[in-house]
Formats: sequence, C-alpha cells, structure tokens
Amino acid sequence: MNRTLRAARLATFAFFALNGFVMGMWIVHIPAVESRTGISHAVLGWLLLLLGGGAFAGMQMCGRLTDRLGARRVVPAGAVLCSAAVVAPALAADAPGLGVALFLLGFGNGCLDVSMNTHAVQVERAYGRPVMSAFHAVFSLGGVLAALVGARLITWGWDLGATLTAVAATGLLVTLVATPALLGPPRGAGKGAASTGEDSATDAAAAAGTTGEGARPAGRRRTPRRVWVLAVLALLLMLCEGVANDWSVLHLEDVLGAPAATAAFAYGAFATAMTVGRLLTDRVAARTGPVFVVRYGAAAAGAGLTVAALSPWVVPALVGWAVFGLGLSGCVPQFFSAAGHTDEDAAGAHVSRVAGLGYLGMLAGPAVIGPLTHLVPLNLALLLPVALCAVAAAAAGVLRPNPRPGDGAAVRPSSDGPAVGTSTA
Repeated sequence: MNRTLRAARLATFAFFALNGFVMGMWIVHIPAVESRTGISHAVLGWLLLLLGGGAFAGMQMCGRLTDRLGARRVVPAGAVLCSAAVVAPALAADAPGLGVALFLLGFGNGCLDVSMNTHAVQVERAYGRPVMSAFHAVFSLGGVLAALVGARLITWGWDLGATLTAVAATGLLVTLVATPALLGPPRGAGKGAASTGEDSATDAAAAAGTTGEGARPAGRRRTPRRVWVLAVLALLLMLCEGVANDWSVLHLEDVLGAPAATAAFAYGAFATAMTVGRLLTDRVAARTGPVFVVRYGAAAAGAGLTVAALSPWVVPALVGWAVFGLGLSGCVPQFFSAAGHTDEDAAGAHVSRVAGLGYLGMLAGPAVIGPLTHLVPLNLALLLPVALCAVAAAAAGVLRPNPRPGDGAAVRPSSDGPAVGTSTA
C-alpha cells in the first residue's frame, strides 16, 4: 500500500505539472498567436473570455462525471484533451477560428483541473494528512518550466505549430506513463451518481446529516451550503490572485515610477512567494489545521498588500507583494480539500463548484480593478483585495468539519488542528 500511495501521489504531481506546463506554453505563445491571426489586443481580450467560459463548462461537466466514472478514468481523458487542444490556437487563421480553439483549450483545462484535484483529494484521504498544497505548488512550477522552455524555443526560432505539437506529444507521453499509478475509485464511489435505487437513497440519507437536506437520490443531491461558502471564498481569494497577476507590475511602474525591469520583480516576488508557500503549507496545515492557515494566511496577505499599496518606496512595495503571495499561497488549496472531503461520493461535483467560482474570480480580478482606477488611483483600488482578504480571514471557521456518523476520521485530515491518524506512506 505504501508503494501504491507514493506512486499515486507522484502521478498526481505529474498531472498538476502537466496542466501548468500546457497552459504556460499557451501563455508564452499568445503574442505569436495574436500575430498569426492578425487580431488586435481588444479582440484578443474578448476571445480570452471564451477560454474562461470553456474552462467553467469543463469543470461543471467533469465534476459529476468524475464522481460517476472515477478520477482514474477522467483524469487521463482530461489530460489528453487539454494536451491535444493546445495545438488548436496554432491552427487558427482568424478570430472565429481562434475563438473555437480557445473554448476547446479552456474546456480541456477545466476537465483536467477538476478531475486531478478530485484525485488529489482521494490521495490526501488515503494519506491521512494534508498534501493538497504541494500539488498546487507543482502546478506553479509547471508554469515556470513552460516560461523557461518556451522562451528558449522562441529564441531558437521554432515554428508555432511545431512547438505546440511537441507540447501535445509531451502531454500524451506523461499521460501514458502516469495513468497506471492513479488510484481506483474508493469503495462505493460513483454509486450515488449512477444509481437511483435503494443504495442511492441510503447514501443521500447519510448525507442529510451534514447538508440539512432531506433524503433524496444521490444523483440529485443539492450542493451543501458549506460547499457554496467555500466556493465563494475561493472566488474572493482567487480574485486577489488575479489582481496580482495583472496589476502588480503596473503598480510599481505607474504609481512608484519604477523602471520596467524593476517593476517586473513585483510579479516575480509574488509568484515566487506563492510557490514557496504552497510547498510549505501542508506541514503547517498538518500541525495547525486549515482554519489557522486561511485565517492567518489571508490576514497576512491583506497586510502585505496594504504595505505594497501605501508604500511610497519600491523596496517595501516589493516586500509587500511577496508577503501577499505568501499569505495567499496556502488558502485556496484548503477550500479544494475541504470541498472534496465533504462527501466522498460527490467529491468531483463539490470540487467543481469551488474550482468553477474560483476560476471566475481569477478572471474577474483584472476587470474589477480596471474600472476602479477611473475613480481612485491604482494603489487605492488595490485596497479592495485587502478587504476581500479580511472577509476570508473572518469566514475561515467554515473549514471546520461537520462530523457525520460513520465518517472515516482516521484517514481524513483534521480541519482545525493537527492531522488525525497516521500517514500510511
């Protein structure tokens, strides 16, 4: 069992890294795609909404599909679809063709995102201690690798189509190697989604103790209110992350007058701190619980961004952006984990709610700050994410579990203190 779990964890790392790498290679080649199709920045901005729409659709569809068929089947299918779809933008010759390509890429990304996070929850449950944040850190590292590889291939003059085809081939190879190590569905998983008979009704009745809903066929269960709260909190904090992605560099350049090369360090400080924090968060969560991680992480993030926004000097602003990333780093993975552990048979559907709203928050961040800059200076507009961090810190108590009779507490990470049980690997 030890070897099986270790192999499953490594396979999950592989799919997270693959997802980050594929999407990172697309991002690196956006200028080349824009030039190839002859579209303007404005048109590209509208078309990118189709990428987000496709991702949201893929997340919602694959959430329930993962519960029905098991992550072992859906993860490789999502990985193949995401890897193959990255070639589509290179084939587009105009704006309509690129729109279709981006929707397909977003759909594949959404399918892989939800299914691999659901499998990560399954691995975490088997380990009996927090391991989710490290998976998200590896996703970030996949994006860093894409930036390095993509930049090198561009300097070598590789053709756009050849590059993205090579990315797709790499994705297929990783999928072939990693899939056999994925865990099979947990005992009884998928039963609720596929059945409407006596077993399904029994599962729904068991779930009623946590959700407050009456017994109903499991395939028609309402999403528990707690999961929706987790999803809203994910939206708020991923909106903050989106603000950092798109406005941190502009903040140093436009507000503090930093040179472009120096301003680029703002996002670098944020992204580096975010990755390092995610690599460390699982150990912190195992000792203190996710309530502590989110409460004090969101509070630290708010304090860091306040320093960055109000500082008249570049160096404290860079430190502030780094603290902002470090504070945010461990928060969102706790929401994914808590949603997945709420109901084992509906883990995929619940993770899809958190991932879907969170992704919308990531897209909304830049759009929310932009209009605010017409009313107040950019540094004051950045105080909005500070307020959202304060809301998340205040609401962190939602991560405390509602115990159910018969729960396998010994193999699930505690949500308000040290992990329960002993690691099996």
